[in-house]
Amino acid sequence: MNGQTLTAKEQRRVLWRLLSYMGRYKKEAALAFFLLLLSTAGELAGPYLVKVFIDDYLMPGRLAFEPVAALAAAYLGVLGAKTVITYFQLVEFQRLALYIIQALRMDVFSKVHRLGMSYFDRTPGGSIVSRVTNDTEAIKDMFISVLAVFVQNGLFVIGVFITMFVLNVRLALFCLFILPAIALIMRTYRRYSSVFYQDMRERLSELNAKLNESLQGMAIIQAFRQQQRLYREFAAVNEAHYRAGMRNIRLDGLLLRPAIDVIYMVSIMVVLGFFGISALESPVEIGVLYAFVNYLERFFEPVTQMMMRLSLYQQAIVSASRVFALLDREEEAPFHPEQAPYTIERGEIEFRDVSFSYDGKRDVVKRVSFVIQPGQTVAFVGHTGSGKSSIINLLMRFYEFDRGDILLDGRSIRDYSRTELRRRLGLVLQDPFLFYGTVRDNIRMYNETIDEERVRAAARLVQAEPFIERLPGGYDHVLAERGATLSSGQRQLLSFARTIAADPKILVLDEATAHIDTETEEAIQEALARMRKGRTTLVIAHRLSTIQDADQIFVLKRGEIVERGTHQQLLAQRGIYYQMYLLQNGLVDARR
Repeated sequence: MNGQTLTAKEQRRVLWRLLSYMGRYKKEAALAFFLLLLSTAGELAGPYLVKVFIDDYLMPGRLAFEPVAALAAAYLGVLGAKTVITYFQLVEFQRLALYIIQALRMDVFSKVHRLGMSYFDRTPGGSIVSRVTNDTEAIKDMFISVLAVFVQNGLFVIGVFITMFVLNVRLALFCLFILPAIALIMRTYRRYSSVFYQDMRERLSELNAKLNESLQGMAIIQAFRQQQRLYREFAAVNEAHYRAGMRNIRLDGLLLRPAIDVIYMVSIMVVLGFFGISALESPVEIGVLYAFVNYLERFFEPVTQMMMRLSLYQQAIVSASRVFALLDREEEAPFHPEQAPYTIERGEIEFRDVSFSYDGKRDVVKRVSFVIQPGQTVAFVGHTGSGKSSIINLLMRFYEFDRGDILLDGRSIRDYSRTELRRRLGLVLQDPFLFYGTVRDNIRMYNETIDEERVRAAARLVQAEPFIERLPGGYDHVLAERGATLSSGQRQLLSFARTIAADPKILVLDEATAHIDTETEEAIQEALARMRKGRTTLVIAHRLSTIQDADQIFVLKRGEIVERGTHQQLLAQRGIYYQMYLLQNGLVDARR
């Protein structure tokens, strides 16, 4: 439904799905609607009590004190009770709305963490943020400002017509023309406003995406003087959002208050004309006239409120459709049994004729097969786009491979639980991500089972402890978002320590030393040699000097393994690896 106009049937489906969230809070919803019913009864009782006073007790020279006092007390009691009940009713609806939005946001947040990486490859981060924040906030407004008003005013409108029929059947029948006219206006408004609000939400999502992109790439934007270009692009999206908003404002100005006011004036004319004609034939009950005019006024007041809130309703429905579209996404991470009994003990890895495509059209991994024995260190090399990172992504189960199979300790990777895979496979990326929090929490990743000694041992192993102890507070030093106050090498060292603290059986290094200076890299290589003992290690590297001691080296080209062997064996073959080695060591002209 995203990016398309919602039909009336789709809107109803979204509404019922939204209302189904109230089923989680039955007691709160029942109390809120019960108070709403009492408040509506109080609204209807007031004019009727005044009508009784005018027609039965308002007589010149004869004022029955006791009945009038009783009516006055009843009127004041109803007014006071309605005020108190309305207060609690509003509080309960606010509470119910917050409960529902809290549950909806948690559902969306949980869903985002279950989605596969393919979804994030295609969807801007700002657009996802907009679903979780802006769209759910619009839904909250519906429960607070729309649902209560629609239900209360709907009950009130029904009560008004019932009372009008009790007072005068003929006149009530005349007034029935109001209903189809109002229904036509509502239907017309919903038809056009859904288009405009869908457009507004899409433009708002684009604004968030553009803003997120600008904030994430601020260093590049300033370095390459892209401020004016980004300003123009943001201004264009902002202008599109403004135009969509103005279209809806014009629609509101035409169909909400003005159209309802016209129907109200016509209905008053009908009532007064009816009583004027009736007065020519027989006496007119002033109390009934007062009650009819009062009820009509009170009838149109909630109708006007409902019409004014139709805009909030349309926003909420459009926003809910976007949220549910995210909840219904099928690109979830590859499936794994939750309670699989199998464990990874040895760390043997086998790729058996594996093929994979990101877009379903062009394979980036083509019939790849290899076996890595437990404890071995293997390296993957090749030019950019050769498929090195894709192989790692498949092993880490970020994506589902299309054909073939991946085996760990002789068993398909699909048979292991996700918890076991994440526990046994340790990943260090080229661009490490650090969370806002202390150095200690970033090393143990908020895993309370990793004690202080393991944290410090991991830091010492990767040579990170010297710089950590120089930080204010040491291991208690609070890092900025993404570790912005640290150097690239320091962030990478912390990511090494994080992986070692988890004690994985299989170690995956994706260009892990790319951001570390030569002196630090020498120390890291020594640490890596100790880390690899007892672990199967996979290394992606561009610098061939870092992988010369690997047990096997796989050379990839366009998704296929074209060469394999040790460093010396590959040099002897004088193939692609040999040419890469010569280029990196300056032994041939790189332009040849």
